[in-house]
Amino acid sequence: MKTELDKIIEKIGRDYKDDIMAGARNYVEVDIGKAAEQMGRPELKAKYQEIYAVVPLRTPKPGMKVRIDGRTFVNYALFESGVALPGYIVRDASLPHQTYTPNDSMICNFT
Repeated sequence: MKTELDKIIEKIGRDYKDDIMAGARNYVEVDIGKAAEQMGRPELKAKYQEIYAVVPLRTPKPGMKVRIDGRTFVNYALFESGVALPGYIVRDASLPHQTYTPNDSMICNFT
């Protein structure tokens, strides 16, 4: 049975499907709470607010960039869509996932 978080993860994956590349150094963060609200689920906004999915990018996006130590993502899980989430939130999902292995340094793209 799909959970509400599964639907959010799948939506983020669809939104970025042409941009996602496994093992990429550049990434964007997507606020899961805001994504839930955009999907018409405002009751989930508070539960997932300020919890960010990591979306590894094929190419950098224009805008500000910040280098982040890859160890920041030590307990993240990677889903088939290419979206990674913090391990503590993954227990709310039923989608298959594996351990996320980030680069030693990552570059967060702010658009």
